[in-house]
Amino acid sequence: MNARKSQKAKRTTMRWTIVATTLTVFCIALLIVSGTALAQQKKAISIGTGGTGGVYYPYGGGIASVITKYIPGVEATAEVTAASGDNCMLLGEGKVQLGFMGTDIAWDAYQGKLKGYNKKIPLRTIAELYPQVTSLIVLDGSGINKVEDLKGKKVSTGAPNSGTEFKVMRILKAYGLNPDKDIKRQRLSFTESAGALKDRKLDAIFVDGGVPMAAVLDLAATPGMKIRFINHGDAVAKLNAEYGPIYFEYKIPKRTYPGIEYESTGVANANGLATTDKMDEELVYKITKALFEHKADLVRVHKEADQLSLNMAVTGSPIPFHKGAARYYNEKKIKVKTE
Repeated sequence: MNARKSQKAKRTTMRWTIVATTLTVFCIALLIVSGTALAQQKKAISIGTGGTGGVYYPYGGGIASVITKYIPGVEATAEVTAASGDNCMLLGEGKVQLGFMGTDIAWDAYQGKLKGYNKKIPLRTIAELYPQVTSLIVLDGSGINKVEDLKGKKVSTGAPNSGTEFKVMRILKAYGLNPDKDIKRQRLSFTESAGALKDRKLDAIFVDGGVPMAAVLDLAATPGMKIRFINHGDAVAKLNAEYGPIYFEYKIPKRTYPGIEYESTGVANANGLATTDKMDEELVYKITKALFEHKADLVRVHKEADQLSLNMAVTGSPIPFHKGAARYYNEKKIKVKTE
């Protein structure tokens, strides 16, 4: 009798052991599946930036890091692009969710006047980040002392569809030069332009971005090479007379770049981060808030981020603000236009 009871107890124990083991395996499997599902649900955001030698790309990388780190369930990445014009098109096609751009090209894209893309893009500003400045750089001894001297010279005007190219076309025309007839035009990125000038394959290059630019710092610091900056800030009056009050003269302080012991002038406009009206309002609110609350993270990536402020963010945008961004500014007692 006791033997039968003992066997029965053993069978019961075995059954509970099997049940417990099965439940454990089931729970582990459930956790794995749930974790996988959560990972799959993580929202991916692409940020259109620019070339690796400019400010857009590292700054965009900093913003991507802030979004990923501080907004749960979102993972952002910075994409190398041809900058402003390209970013507008990518936003229009839904291939990126955020993009860096100058206010001049953003305004044309918003109106459906962007060259090569004749559809209105429903852009919305998140924040204006910093001034974007054009510099005209030549080799010392080139004989080029003013913009008009570029006639007949080999000149890089920026990558195709970039904000640099867009603005430089306007600057050249302001000085009476036809970009397609009066110069030997090359359409190169920041890094490519600097490399070509370094190899003496070009007479002059235009670059456009925050100050200082990595590609120009490298160029100015190259042993055995001496560069000069050609002033062209006086083009602002003509540009604004034709295109509206978008541009302003910017003075680049001496010693901003190695070996440059004088102040130079260029054409500047506000430069910012934009999205489209299709972007989720709550997410844009969180992104805008994260930019300001974790500004120190951005400054550690690029010192241009030090210019980010509430005043800078809402100044100079010709296009409406996204409702999510406006919500954050409203909390700070700042009103912006969303229509």
